[in-house]
Amino acid sequence: MTLTSTGTTITSDQTAHTAWLASGSQHLWEVSWLPGHALDRNSATNAMIVADLARDADLNERHHLWPFIQVWAAGLGMTGSDAISRASQPASPGQQRDRASERPDPEAGQ
Repeated sequence: MTLTSTGTTITSDQTAHTAWLASGSQHLWEVSWLPGHALDRNSATNAMIVADLARDADLNERHHLWPFIQVWAAGLGMTGSDAISRASQPASPGQQRDRASERPDPEAGQ
């Protein structure tokens, strides 16, 4: 799993879901699988990690990462099962941002 962060987007090599800086905001983020939710950058990053993990069809409560998933999901206001279910749905074209126009942020550790 590789997350790529720019100043305005967070993308992954494992999922079509994206996170982006909310229009007109310097600190609020949106994530494609959580339409209508305003998140801070850390929560948006955690949401992208959940989206990456949601691609694993064998992910369940017995998975070694499940305790972390529950914590990340709780930070998003939902259960681990709900977060995985929602994040495993494909992103619609209207829920994504243009990845090709974004450059990695060298200060984001990428």
